[in-house]
Amino acid sequence: MTGTLRQLAALLRARDALDAQIAALTGRSARPGDIGEFIAAQVFDIELVGTATQAGYDGIFRSGPLAGRTVNVKTYGDAFAGIDISPHTCDFYLVLSGPARPPGAVRHHRWRISAAYLLDARRLLETLTARRVKIETATSIRRGDLDVAQVFPTAGANAPIRLTPEQAALLSLFG
Repeated sequence: MTGTLRQLAALLRARDALDAQIAALTGRSARPGDIGEFIAAQVFDIELVGTATQAGYDGIFRSGPLAGRTVNVKTYGDAFAGIDISPHTCDFYLVLSGPARPPGAVRHHRWRISAAYLLDARRLLETLTARRVKIETATSIRRGDLDVAQVFPTAGANAPIRLTPEQAALLSLFG
């Protein structure tokens, strides 16, 4: 038992050292959400707000067809488990998701981006309200809702934007 605790303590110290390096690189914490916001800002040209605790949105698109629109960036191990929909308004939800976790799999989520979804917040709320879905943390989203909003690795039929090859390559770094 003592050997297991010593090993765990050593692993946690190593993780703390890596988290400190990530925080120094990004200027934010090493929490998955903050890392996702940093990646999204770089890939999608988003000006992040000054604080990671801003209510409603995390940043504003600086360029492209969505310039000037607000975005709430969400990072999940598996977006199909539901997304956190805030009562505060934003124009879009940008969801960075890892692969779906197989049933019965160990709870550890490797940090990966296997898909990105850009959902129009107003349309999403209208759709969910019409379905009488309770809006909250881990709001249930149908696969079809995400499929049409997918922008990476391929774009859904009604995706609000199309990624450039450079943007897709940058997101692929985290696959």
